[in-house]
Amino acid sequence: MPFGTADEAINPAKSIYLMTATLKNDYHSSYQPKAIVLHVERGAAADKADRINYTMDTLARAESDAAGTGNTYYLRMELEQGQYTVRSITGMVQSFPIIATFSAPLHAQLDAATPGVYYLGHVDATVRERVGNEFKAGPSIPLIDQAVAGASGGTFDVAVSDRWARDESEFKRRFPVLKSATIGKAILPAFDRPKAQAFWEAN
Repeated sequence: MPFGTADEAINPAKSIYLMTATLKNDYHSSYQPKAIVLHVERGAAADKADRINYTMDTLARAESDAAGTGNTYYLRMELEQGQYTVRSITGMVQSFPIIATFSAPLHAQLDAATPGVYYLGHVDATVRERVGNEFKAGPSIPLIDQAVAGASGGTFDVAVSDRWARDESEFKRRFPVLKSATIGKAILPAFDRPKAQAFWEAN
């Protein structure tokens, strides 16, 4: 992610996107997923180079050990001009002996047309009990781990909101280079659950 060090400058030729995300498990609240990767795809993602994986770093994490609280992340993307899809966030639970994987779908279109710094909003991705054939909050295998953590028996409710009034000060505290930057808004569209369902069924 950009701004991984205190002295890293803003690249004026790139589009920089900021967003926050909170992963929470209300279904099996003792197993709160921690984000490990934000997945972004360029265009049709025809080859490996078009699949961009932003790994969580120390500056991104605002995690809690309290059961039921959830974990929040301060995410940054640096993109060249083009059409992108903010695809998903992979999360993991590691609570001995359980190791489980979660995938919070986003499927949000993003047009990186003009260089600058932009805020995309806040994403709340909360696991609840799955009903019928709703997409799962994670893979089914390994069977026991995924079931115990609530990944295979749960689904994600996802909501996008404009929380800049709360997020601004923390972004600038964590990343001082943003204090002097002009930051615009490009709030992601509302979560499209039918699209997420169709993607899950096809993949």
